[in-house]
Amino acid sequence: MSSKVITFLKAQLSAFLGGLFDFGVYSACYKLLHISAPFSNAISGSLGAVVNFLINRYWSFGSTQKSVGSQLWKFVIVVCGSIALKSTGIHFLVDVYHLNFLFSKLVVELLVSLGFNYTLQRFWVFKAEEK
Repeated sequence: MSSKVITFLKAQLSAFLGGLFDFGVYSACYKLLHISAPFSNAISGSLGAVVNFLINRYWSFGSTQKSVGSQLWKFVIVVCGSIALKSTGIHFLVDVYHLNFLFSKLVVELLVSLGFNYTLQRFWVFKAEEK
């Protein structure tokens, strides 16, 4: 299997693990703490991002040659964009169209994670050094 495919699969596993953590926090905030779905998403997305950053830096992309700070500011920008996209999508699906909060989260997560997060993390945040 090519290294690009392996990197993609590792990043997807990292996203899945971060996503499990995210879903747990999201559900707890929404159901137990009665926080709105978009704000619950912002909280859970921020905490899930920490898990995802650490796994991606050290395992998925093995990108430790650059300083944490040089990657972290880029990662924060991606996470902010991601949370904004996800919270907006969840708002429309839950608050406007009255779809199930977990189904809405899943659909939006998949679309934003594959189309936005992976692309920016792979080619900008954790970009491999040119040889």
